[in-house]
Amino acid sequence: MKDLRRYLVLKHIQYLVLSSSNALSTLLGLLGSLYAIITLQSAKVSAKSTAVLISSLAKADILVSISIAAEVATWTFGGGVSPAASRAALLQNLLTANTHISCLLLSCVAFEAYLITFCPTESRQLRTVRNARLAARVIWTLVTVECILFQIDDFLKASSTSAPTHSPWFWWFNFCSTAAALLRSLSYFLGVALRIINVYFYYKIFFSMSNR
Repeated sequence: MKDLRRYLVLKHIQYLVLSSSNALSTLLGLLGSLYAIITLQSAKVSAKSTAVLISSLAKADILVSISIAAEVATWTFGGGVSPAASRAALLQNLLTANTHISCLLLSCVAFEAYLITFCPTESRQLRTVRNARLAARVIWTLVTVECILFQIDDFLKASSTSAPTHSPWFWWFNFCSTAAALLRSLSYFLGVALRIINVYFYYKIFFSMSNR
């Protein structure tokens, strides 16, 4: 569990402390996720809700691996030609999805640690493996829908053609573009809110343990 705690610290620094990802933090995050996945397969790690959330957090880095592999393949087989706009948008949306999934899962872990510290008995029925898996599925589903909306919006911006005004597709594309713009504007404020919430949780936990 000590190794998994170090992994959580690494992920908090990568997604909730640093303003933006860099090559070093991304590489360390990928290596940490690989090590966490291997560690979670050990029989010494009990199947608890925290382990479920950490496992989902580590698997979110698969999106980063896909993005990096696609970039390498493009430069290797494309002769150094930059990728097309749609492909570049897809890779960026995958990285965005990874960031959002990781931030939400880290917040779930922080909230669970808060419940364990201050109301362990009362929250025992809430802190179950089933609820952790449900929370992870909901987060992955919501972020997947967000990624699809972003990709549709980027495709419409890159495309020179547009659907007729009276076409059903026009209203659908217009809805997707509006939803994507709204989500992009809200993502920054959501990120700030999650940072504040996580700081509050760990601040309360730290001083509670210090007093004890």
